[in-house]
Amino acid sequence: MSRTLILAYGILSYAIFFGVFLYSIAFLGNFYIPNSMDAAPTMAFWPALAINLALLAGFAVQHSVMARPAFKRAWTRIVPEAAERSTYVLFSNLAMIALFVFWQPMGGSVWTVEAEPFRTIIFALYFLGWGVLFYATWLINHFDLFGLRQVWYNFRGTTPPEMTFRVPGMHKWVRHPIYVGWLIIFWATPTMTVAHLVFAVMTTAYIVIAIQFEEKDLVDEFGDDYRDYQKDVGMLLPKVSGPNTPAEA
Repeated sequence: MSRTLILAYGILSYAIFFGVFLYSIAFLGNFYIPNSMDAAPTMAFWPALAINLALLAGFAVQHSVMARPAFKRAWTRIVPEAAERSTYVLFSNLAMIALFVFWQPMGGSVWTVEAEPFRTIIFALYFLGWGVLFYATWLINHFDLFGLRQVWYNFRGTTPPEMTFRVPGMHKWVRHPIYVGWLIIFWATPTMTVAHLVFAVMTTAYIVIAIQFEEKDLVDEFGDDYRDYQKDVGMLLPKVSGPNTPAEA
């Protein structure tokens, strides 16, 4: 594959990501789309639950397996190394699109908040979660995270500089601010249906499990720097004593 095609592929993958990102805001917040997270059910409870669990499992397997170093080493025998991250982003987006298309609302109300200003406060938290998520991607190099950095350097015929261990911005308070953003998004809703609760519980469980694998990879990559960071900074919540981080590398 030529460098120009790899660059175009990376840009296309990123464009799909951005569309999925915007659609996710509407899907999870129940804004302006017919088949949102908490729409009216169209099938019996148990088949709907089975479909939703299968969609969530498919996303979890794809997202975790393709992120592991061993898979990357095998995968880059097929996919150009410069396009590996863009391919991961593309497959993740396809898994999300499948979830949007096939998700089955399940009815039932766990809680509903109609009173103001509480409803507005919850929506404010929801959008805060998206803000935290998006901002956190820039702290760790947004373009590297979504594959554009790799395809751009490849297009120029150079190798991207090695990523060094550092502790920018919110990472001084929690080790995984991206996941913090996701958790706020999943749970900050004025209308918690059964389907939404299933989604929130399963994705929260996935995050807790995924962090264990991700941190093992980070320890393998950064060694004692990351071990010290784990001791000093909370995983998803700030430590009570406040930030006490190692110096940035």
